[in-house]
Amino acid sequence: FASSAAQAQTLFTYGGKPVSKQEFLRIYEKNNVNKKSDFSEAALKDYLNLYSLFKMKVSEAEHLKIDTVPSIAAELDNYRHQLAKNYLADKEVTNRLVDEAYKRMKEEIHVQHILISCLPSALPKDTALAYAKIENIYKSILAGKADFSKMAAENSDDRATRELGGDIGYMTGMQTVYSFENAVYNTPVGKVSKPFRTQFGYHIVKILDRRPTRGEVEVQHILLATPKSKGDLIVDRARIKADSVELLLKQGVPFDTLVHRYSEDKLSIANNGKLPAFGAGRMVPAFENAAFALKNIGDVSAPVKTDYGYHIIKLLKKIPLQSFEEIQPSLKRKIDNDSRSQVAQTEFMNKIKKAHNFKEYPDALLGVIEKVKALPDTGAEANILHAADYKFMTQPLFELDGHKYLQNDFLSYAENLTHGRLNGPKEAVTRDIYKMYVDKVVTDFEEHSLAERNQDFKNLLDEYRDGIMIFELMDRNVWSKATKDSVGLKAFYQTHLNHYLWDPGFTGSVYRFKDEATAKKGIALLKQGKKVEDLNKALNIDQSPDAFSVQKGHFEFDRFKEVPASDIVAGKPSNATKNSDGTYTVVLADKIFNQPSQKTLDEARGYVSAEYQDELEKSWSAKLRAKYPLKVDEKVFQSMVK
Repeated sequence: FASSAAQAQTLFTYGGKPVSKQEFLRIYEKNNVNKKSDFSEAALKDYLNLYSLFKMKVSEAEHLKIDTVPSIAAELDNYRHQLAKNYLADKEVTNRLVDEAYKRMKEEIHVQHILISCLPSALPKDTALAYAKIENIYKSILAGKADFSKMAAENSDDRATRELGGDIGYMTGMQTVYSFENAVYNTPVGKVSKPFRTQFGYHIVKILDRRPTRGEVEVQHILLATPKSKGDLIVDRARIKADSVELLLKQGVPFDTLVHRYSEDKLSIANNGKLPAFGAGRMVPAFENAAFALKNIGDVSAPVKTDYGYHIIKLLKKIPLQSFEEIQPSLKRKIDNDSRSQVAQTEFMNKIKKAHNFKEYPDALLGVIEKVKALPDTGAEANILHAADYKFMTQPLFELDGHKYLQNDFLSYAENLTHGRLNGPKEAVTRDIYKMYVDKVVTDFEEHSLAERNQDFKNLLDEYRDGIMIFELMDRNVWSKATKDSVGLKAFYQTHLNHYLWDPGFTGSVYRFKDEATAKKGIALLKQGKKVEDLNKALNIDQSPDAFSVQKGHFEFDRFKEVPASDIVAGKPSNATKNSDGTYTVVLADKIFNQPSQKTLDEARGYVSAEYQDELEKSWSAKLRAKYPLKVDEKVFQSMVK
């Protein structure tokens, strides 16, 4: 109790509004994250002065209801949604998924599979047909009436592996969609899984082998390509050339040299044939096996045949699987963006639903589905949904925390989501949109209640809200005002003329010539009174389009060092001065200023605007301090000083 009371001590008030010592220290230490916080009296006073002004600006923004401005409200809502993603998942489930993924990455599994395609949007009858087909294949294999490889070759819709009897080689964790990985890792060697579904359709898998992971390898390769379009003759030629390359390597010709001389892998030539590190399942089996068969760094394989051609492979590095501690952060990020993240989100959603008495009314949903199915399939109004036509549908679809969400609420959401056009099987689409609607309602409910239950979330949300409100307020009172208030800007300039002076210098033109000969020609033309257009026509010809350039303006001697000030005379071109890059500079001054001269408002506008902004901010800050008087509890303040 004593500790809580100490933390809740009021450090200061502004306009009667209290700020606790705890809040001040939290922000102070957060803003010193990369260095040790300075708890000296001077440092704390400086920050208290800044933070109290910040709080005054927040109060002023709240007084003006800045957070109700549509653009600000939308930005805040978007940030809340993005921020909440870090909190709307079951951390225990996520940690379990990370552990599971790492354990699976320690093992590689040799897999065959059969796919019967069936997209999530398929009609119920097509889904039933696909399932019946995979079920019949599964039962035939299980009964010993059919061979897995033969059934894959005859039936699988995976063209990449069909000719291989469904053999996809070895795979490991985090390489496929989660449902496929689960089936693979939960099936014993020599066994066939029950049919299961992914977003691609229905599968069965057969496990041929399991082995400890071999990690990854990094290799170089030389590819002698064998495009199928060029027939068998190209294969024979590539094999002969590969044998020749192998012989040159044995004679001591460097691998890198032969990559550039012979390799036809255009993507890797620039990197001396080096490929990104890879592990099980990343390359075609023949290439993968040959690479992993190399024992020592620098070992080179004999020519290896794949569908792409003949490869000669050199081992550069063997990379074992990282430790759990090393890989955990990146593994968690992958899982957050992987299909398995849905597992954590689903479990979390179910917890929210249970905690807030979620209840569904299936008959009401069926009523909506029937209405949607009645939409015309042809004509101008084909598949068009007008939610306004269904305002009479007021039965609850579900309720959450006592609040009922009605049929017409859902139909309005569906219209907005689909822009009023329901494409695809109407019942399946409606059920998919309903699930999305439920998830959105539950997520929004949890997002808005997070701030009440999670102090970290509330702090981050408040900090962002305060920041965007103050940005808007600063723009109104300082930044935009300084640029739009032309009368105020001019008056400020007139009262601070001595701030905006040119140092001694000149006005005129600075000519830069590419070489001495061109400079001499240019000076001769200038002495004849020729203009820039004449020099451009005479010097910037097709053979030398960049022979000279010119810059006009006001130049100060202290900053302009290309030509000595003593060489610059009004109305007369200076001698050519050579620059460090071999070019030459010539000055033709209109007027010389040996004393400081006044800048016009246009010439000084950038400086004037910046100083005017500073003036406006100081004036506005003074008004805020007057409106919200600051009172500091010295005893509490001194308790922070170290």
